Amino acid sequence: TKNQQGGDRGTQYRSGIYCYTDAQKQLAEATRDKYQSELEATKAAGGRKISTEIVPAPTFFYAEGYHQQYDAKPGSRRYCGLSPTGAKLPA
Repeated sequence: TKNQQGGDRGTQYRSGIYCYTDAQKQLAEATRDKYQSELEATKAAGGRKISTEIVPAPTFFYAEGYHQQYDAKPGSRRYCGLSPTGAKLPA
């Protein structure tokens, strides 16, 4: 869901792919399109569209230490909704 992770909402919770070159952007868009097709074919996403933004990379700043490797911390997977769809991206 755009601008949402779990129960948290706002633009700071959006998913994004940030590109430094046109080639990276083209690869990200092609990969998104292939995966969307697979999600639709397997009905793994319940009809939802991928909402990840693909934009030029802004200036990068590290977040505070307690935000680092958040997904690897115990209990965070269920909270952030990082559950696999079961769809496979063709190689």
